[in-house]
Amino acid sequence: MSATGAEGPGACNVSFSKFQEHMWPAVTVEFFLAFAGNAFAIYRFVARERTWHTGIVYSFNLAVSDLLYALSLPFLAAYYYPPKHWRYGLALCKLERFLFSCNLYGSIFFLTCISLNRYLGIVHPLLVHGRLEPRHAKLLSGAGWLLVAGLSTPTLHFSELQPRGNCTECLGSATDEQLPHYLPYSLFLAAFGCGLPFLLTLFSYAAILRTVCRNPHITWLEKRKVGRLVSVGVALYAVSYLPYHTLRNLNLHLRQQCLLGKAPHYQHALFVHSAYQLSKILVTLNICAHPLLYGALADSMRGWCRAPRGQDRAAPAACPKLWGAAPPSSARRQPPSEPLSEWGL
Repeated sequence: MSATGAEGPGACNVSFSKFQEHMWPAVTVEFFLAFAGNAFAIYRFVARERTWHTGIVYSFNLAVSDLLYALSLPFLAAYYYPPKHWRYGLALCKLERFLFSCNLYGSIFFLTCISLNRYLGIVHPLLVHGRLEPRHAKLLSGAGWLLVAGLSTPTLHFSELQPRGNCTECLGSATDEQLPHYLPYSLFLAAFGCGLPFLLTLFSYAAILRTVCRNPHITWLEKRKVGRLVSVGVALYAVSYLPYHTLRNLNLHLRQQCLLGKAPHYQHALFVHSAYQLSKILVTLNICAHPLLYGALADSMRGWCRAPRGQDRAAPAACPKLWGAAPPSSARRQPPSEPLSEWGL
């Protein structure tokens, strides 16, 4: 797959750098947005949230995960700046790839926890009322960090530095020799780290939307708000997580075919590789978008964003209740003392 269209095993190592030359400005912008947004979110959680419910616990851990990875983005932006060259040694190369993997699957894990938390609170409120406490969310978050670290640890083995002319590449996947072992690992991550959480999230939001839409006592505006939040949750997978895992494994498959002497058409491989690079930008863009989701879970952040000019923004906004002032008898499944805001809706 050379630039002239030649095909052969030697083409497997060709780096399509033209598209990557334009990635460093996007990564730079993402760093500033992600650092500012997530640092501000963590500050509001710590300094302004008097009572942490389960949704706040998951959101705080998601913000910490995003901020940790955002701190590695300046190195990545400098790496992509032409000529593409990693100047920081093997240890930082492995650390950057490890942080990316931890953030990716940590984000998916905590977003899934948030969606399941909303599902239990809205679809089965009596089941969790008085039983689902912040300490449970903290324990689950701790287990989540251990799980994510375990899933990401193999990247420390596979990530390597590879000479490319006068430059050095920090591989995000594996060398050609390690590819037969890396591809099954990548497929496992796609199934267990993305596919399963996506199905759980889709099920949760479908049940939430069905429950809310079938309740005649909820206004159309409230239903539309819930619909928007559900759409955002599903869109995170549709525009970033699912395309990224699909394109990553397709790109790895083309590399493997090339190594077996079955080199794909150059234009096809170029399109897949370029789309894969774009999907990495979209995945990283999520750490800039997540702070917008925190606002739906944090009373203090809603109060800061919505307070009229001249009003004390430190005072949390009042929590709207799902059923209004007087819940009807048909709404017994929703405890009247539980505000909808506690579940991020």
